[in-house]
Amino acid sequence: MVVKTERDEMTWYKCEGCGMMFDDAEDAKQHEANCDHEDPSYIQ
Repeated sequence: MVVKTERDEMTWYKCEGCGMMFDDAEDAKQHEANCDHEDPSYIQ
C-alpha cells in the first residue's frame, strides 16, 4: 500500500512494504507492484 505523507513541506508517497519514498504517486504505485517488501538493498 502507498501512503501519502507530508515531509519538508512536500508531499511524498511511501511504500509501506520497504519504506522507500517517492515524490510522484504513480512512481510509488509502480514501485509497489514490483516491491519485495524488504529494506532497499542500498540501505546498510
